[in-house]
Amino acid sequence: MPVEVTWWGHATCTVEDSDTRVITDPLFARRLAHLRRRRGEVPPADARRADVAVVSHLHADHLHVPSLALLAPGTRLLVPRGAPQAVPGLRRLGHLHLREMAPGDEVSLGDLRVRAVPARHDGRRLPLGPHRAPALGYVIEGEARTYFAGDTGLFEGMEEEVGPVDAALLPVGGWGPYLGHGHLDAGRAAEAVARLAPRSAVPVHYGTFWPIGLDAVRPHEFHTPGDEFVRLSAMRAPGVAVHRLGHGESTRVEVPR
Repeated sequence: MPVEVTWWGHATCTVEDSDTRVITDPLFARRLAHLRRRRGEVPPADARRADVAVVSHLHADHLHVPSLALLAPGTRLLVPRGAPQAVPGLRRLGHLHLREMAPGDEVSLGDLRVRAVPARHDGRRLPLGPHRAPALGYVIEGEARTYFAGDTGLFEGMEEEVGPVDAALLPVGGWGPYLGHGHLDAGRAAEAVARLAPRSAVPVHYGTFWPIGLDAVRPHEFHTPGDEFVRLSAMRAPGVAVHRLGHGESTRVEVPR
């Protein structure tokens, strides 16, 4: 059965592998605090259908409790260790099977395995509170090995921690005019592609949300990261197929025979 990746906008993707649906950082909102969705529709109801949801870190645009509440009863939910203490709303999601994860932890679902890997990012819930939780990426391994990076900067040993992968879903931008520490922009994401050497890559985490009232402030940071990632990846990792998807579009992952 083919392995398929669908991008719904921001960091929300569906990975279908081994008859199992994995959704990443579910965000089914038109507006989030000072952010509004400027491109792409709110993901349709079918996007909420998943066997497992993975959350990379505790920032509200990645761990969005109202969106998690829309997942079907019985969905497995993997969150960074310490998340229920930092985000009390998680404890009200009794219809989900929650498991806390740290780097190296693994969960098996039939023929699929989900492994948590490190990320270099401030994973705390904001505004800053007393509870800390690791920021994570995930490797989804079935017929293919798909790496969802969450939010991360480049870090030493990235290729060893993540391991060989067939596809990489990499953040290439953000939701505001400036990226802080612990993020990938298009250039750093292209460097990550060169280090990881996947068969294919998909840029995510750009071109979806933007602060209200800042439409005219550095608009290229909203519009251009996907195309810039394609351009720079072709220079630094010419053997990698880069798929710049539109919201709701899908691509198949090349699986080695």
